[in-house]
Parts: sequence; C-alpha cells; structure tokens
Amino acid sequence: MQTDGNGRTAGGDEWGIVIEGFTKRYEDLVAVDELTLRVRRGELFTFLGPNGAGKTTTIKALAGLIRPTAGRLAVAGFDVQRDPVEAKRRIGFIPDHPYLYEKLSGADFFHFVGDLFSIPREVQEERMRHYFGLFGLMPAADKLIENYSHGMRQKLVVSVALMHDPEVLIVDEPLVGLDPRSSRTLKDLMREQVGAGKTVFLSLHQLPVAEEISDRIGIIHKGRLLYVGTVEELRARLHRAADLEDLFLELTAGDDEEEAATGRG
Repeated sequence: MQTDGNGRTAGGDEWGIVIEGFTKRYEDLVAVDELTLRVRRGELFTFLGPNGAGKTTTIKALAGLIRPTAGRLAVAGFDVQRDPVEAKRRIGFIPDHPYLYEKLSGADFFHFVGDLFSIPREVQEERMRHYFGLFGLMPAADKLIENYSHGMRQKLVVSVALMHDPEVLIVDEPLVGLDPRSSRTLKDLMREQVGAGKTVFLSLHQLPVAEEISDRIGIIHKGRLLYVGTVEELRARLHRAADLEDLFLELTAGDDEEEAATGRG
C-alpha cells in the first residue's frame, strides 16, 4: 500500500477499509487465506460465513487485536500495523464478547473511554445523554456494570463505540441479546453512520437482517472469499430468485460439520 505525506494509504479518501492479501495462520491451520477486499466510505458491508469461516479473525485483524501472517489492512486510510494509533482513533469496535470493567458504573465506563480519546467532558456528557437515551440506559447510568443484563451491556458497548464519532464502525454479531426495539435502534444507527459518509463493517448470522440493511455483502467460507457484491447480483450469478438465506446455503454447501471443527474464528 502506498502512502501519502500524512501516512494515509493511497485511496484513503474513497475507501474506509482496504484489505490486501490478508492471511492468518495458526500453526497448521489457515484461518484466513489471502483475503483482498475494499469497502467504501458511506457503505454498510456485511461479512457472512458459516461458523469458523474466518469472519472474527478478519475483524480482530482490522481492529488491530491480532497481527496478520501476511498481507496488509488499512482503516480510514491508515495502515493498521504501521500506524496503529491513528487507525484505532478512527475505529469504533463492537466485539462479539466485549470486556467491561464491572466495578465501574455505565457512566464511569463511558467517561473512561471518552478520556482515552481526549474528548472534552461536556461533549462526553452530551453524547452519553444521546446514546443512553436512545437505548433506555439513563436510569442505569450510575449502576455498576456487574448488575447489567447481557442486553444492557451490549447497549453500553454500542454507545461507547459511537461516542468518539468514528470514521469506521466494525461490528461483530451486535444483535445477540438485544430486544426488538433496541435491535431496530442499532440498525437505524448503523444506517445513519453510512448516511454521514462513515463505513460500517458488520459480521452477522441473521441473514434476513443482512439482506435488509446491507449495501453489499461478502461471503467467506473455509477462510477464502467466495463472493462480494449485492444480493441482487448474487441472485443473478446463481440464476435464482431466492432470499439470501437460500443463496447463502447454496454457495456454502458441504463440509459444514468439518468446517465447524476446524476452529476458524
């Protein structure tokens, strides 16, 4: 990846995410095999695949949590390995199993992360009222996180991830544990981010939701990218006027039990 004088990779103005030849090996296991993918600014991209296909491995590499065996990844024009601080400043990350400081209150945790991003306290307060209000968390803002339900914790993580107004939102299975109203709120928030020119990279198992909200999808299987494009383009490719679930199952048919046993993330 070529860079400009500010350290951004070439094409950083157009692409929110650039992945080139990303490979991750764990001893004899190839979790992701030479993945190349670009996601535009102002696009909601959903990454789909069977359990163990390589989705979470890719997301962790984008978030800078694991190092690639080969290849490069860039977020908002910054190389995740060469400029990790600048890349992470521009990322909002919602993991599938978030770690929270349970002896802090929801408000304290929000302020803790806000201070890490050097966001003024008055801005933090404004954004906390906004996001906590959307998710109904204000009555629990001063309660310890150890007393939060799974759904409340998920709402807190979403609120914190959006607090610093990230250029790229990376989300791994965000709807698990959310009630229908909160799920709708989160889907609306992700579309709002895209409407503001941000990039949303989403891993999801709920295929009807993916079909509903995605601009494009990518399907990964056994660590290799099988398809990138719109759902309509996938229908044309497979010559079937079917829903995404049927198309997905056809494209990834076979070896499901073997794949689940490989341990790919």
